[in-house]
Amino acid sequence: MFDAKKLLDQFLGSQVPGAGGTVRDRAGQATKLAKDNPLATGAIAAVLLGTKSGRKLAGNAAVLGGLAAVAGLGYQAYKNYQAGKAPAAEPASQSTPELLPPPTESGFSTAPGAVSNDFALILVRAMIAASRADGHIDDAERGHIMDKLSVSGLSADAAAFLEAELANPVDLDAIVAAATTEEQRVEIYTASRLAIEPESRAERGYLDLLAGRLGLPDALVDHIEATVSGAKVPA
Repeated sequence: MFDAKKLLDQFLGSQVPGAGGTVRDRAGQATKLAKDNPLATGAIAAVLLGTKSGRKLAGNAAVLGGLAAVAGLGYQAYKNYQAGKAPAAEPASQSTPELLPPPTESGFSTAPGAVSNDFALILVRAMIAASRADGHIDDAERGHIMDKLSVSGLSADAAAFLEAELANPVDLDAIVAAATTEEQRVEIYTASRLAIEPESRAERGYLDLLAGRLGLPDALVDHIEATVSGAKVPA
């Protein structure tokens, strides 16, 4: 079985081509790598999820990547929601606050013992499902994606999983059922929202459906939307 957490890192941009690992694995060099390697943001996501939205993660959310970015943004939104604050986000291009790791006891912990490979895989599946919401990934596009992924450094198992996930119908029931806590439901929605900019009715409708299926209150969804939007800048 491949490492779903590593794949999630690649999806959200912390895999640096030629660097021999993820930015999170090389924490001491994170700032330098982010400055010296523009491809650090969106290396795999740009291939698989497309770049039509023209937006990417900014600040240290970009160099954290993967699970840390999903958990950090989800926790920030959840904390503001619980505090009764109004959902609002400063444009990331003007002021991007540092994304802090969630406290261990928060339910958003990224510690290995707190997050299973299975749940990391669910987050990857959620991102793929969101990216397919507007129907733009047809057979030809799927072949194009797999051609690019063949030279991206993915393991054979990970590439086979992605190919099957792109070919098979989206199993929203399985994605929703995998979340056993409210924090996990927040993370699934956060990962899905990170994958796309809802520019079409189909994408907006999918996110609304997902929020409803996850049982997330409208006010909490508004906070997630604001938090994710505030963490992105034009690509």
